[in-house]
Amino acid sequence: MWKYYKVLSASILFLSFYCPASAGDKTVPITDDRGVSVEVPLEPHSVAAISYLAVDVGLALGVAPDHFAVTYMTKGRNPDFLLGLTKEMKSLGQRAKPNLELVSEAKPDLIVAMKRYTIGNAASYEQIAPYLAYDIERYDESFREVSDLAKIFGQPERGEALNASFKQHLADYLAKAPKDVHPRFQIMWAGDTPFSFHTENTAASIVAALGGDNIVGPMTQGGRFGMEMSLEAMLEKDPEVIFVYDSGPDRPQENNPIWSQLSAVKNGRVHYVGDQWVETNGPIAREIVLREAAHFLYPDTFPAVDVRAEAGKIIPAALQK
Repeated sequence: MWKYYKVLSASILFLSFYCPASAGDKTVPITDDRGVSVEVPLEPHSVAAISYLAVDVGLALGVAPDHFAVTYMTKGRNPDFLLGLTKEMKSLGQRAKPNLELVSEAKPDLIVAMKRYTIGNAASYEQIAPYLAYDIERYDESFREVSDLAKIFGQPERGEALNASFKQHLADYLAKAPKDVHPRFQIMWAGDTPFSFHTENTAASIVAALGGDNIVGPMTQGGRFGMEMSLEAMLEKDPEVIFVYDSGPDRPQENNPIWSQLSAVKNGRVHYVGDQWVETNGPIAREIVLREAAHFLYPDTFPAVDVRAEAGKIIPAALQK
């Protein structure tokens, strides 16, 4: 059963903090990407999700949407890879600028946050509820994050099964992919100098695992998960397939005359992709990116993907509206 935590005295005027755990309640220690061990309530009733990761894992496990408050990537958009179910969740603002007041008003039992957007206010988050900060950036982190959150939601075996099934699906797709073709690719945000993702990034790792050759290459030791790349540098490396995160109508790179010289542009292989390509670490996003990547790399081998239909195969029918 999902458990409410008792509210502290009403004399606490503004924040209305929730207790991390009262005597007799079950908790589990989780070490987050700060290296901090946090006593986290098992099966929390209310989760503040600063990024889609916790929602992605929760929905895959059958946790009802009303257990979450969540940030958004693009205002007014409820992602197809989550079947639009975020429309039923309290908004906490844009993920890069989460609203602490809204987080507090949500009265969460647990906060699961993207580290780089919240670490500066860690003390404030910790006053509201137990706070877990994850990088939510790299492929090698994804499996631990899914495992941790499945454990917190009381379904550790299901979490391990989701991880194992993804690895098997990746192997199955790779077995069917052409072996002598390695399309040069790039995953980027739109911009005059596009921010592009290194191969360790989760989406880029999946594309590379299918045989793609990432023109951005690997991370430098201790470096960021991505880098800015000028269109001049892009032309030199000339990607054959480009994935652009579709964050709205602004596509300034298309105004640069170099853009039209790129092979991907000339051959109609620029794909404007959804939120799952930026927040890929959850089990639903991973599976959908795998299917989309296979089709975009090898359209003659793998069929086009209906994102909502694929999400509907993972999210339990009882949660779908």
